[in-house]
Amino acid sequence: MSDNNTHFANFITQVKTTQKLWALHDQASDGWVILDSINFENTDVMPLWSTESLAKSHCTEEWQGYVPVMISVADWLEFWVEDLAEDNIMIGIDWQNDEEYLEVELAEFSHKLAEIEAF
Repeated sequence: MSDNNTHFANFITQVKTTQKLWALHDQASDGWVILDSINFENTDVMPLWSTESLAKSHCTEEWQGYVPVMISVADWLEFWVEDLAEDNIMIGIDWQNDEEYLEVELAEFSHKLAEIEAF
């Protein structure tokens, strides 16, 4: 298994336990952190984290006005996927630092979440 597959599998394992994703939100502008992909031209990426503490560790410098916001797996599947698909957004998985960027197609990411969703 490649490092990327291991990284994604670890993310999914964590989320399966908590049923929570974490994104960074700016309450002043009501915006979410969306970045240019480093791997694909003309593609945007929404970074998501499996824990609040990992997400919070990124609330510095240009993101110091942002706060981690929890998104349940159920809400992700019900409310987020369609809008992000319309905007052709990819997902960044548990970004650690400037060297570790795993970007996953929205469809693949959401399919994995659907497999682990607790009812």
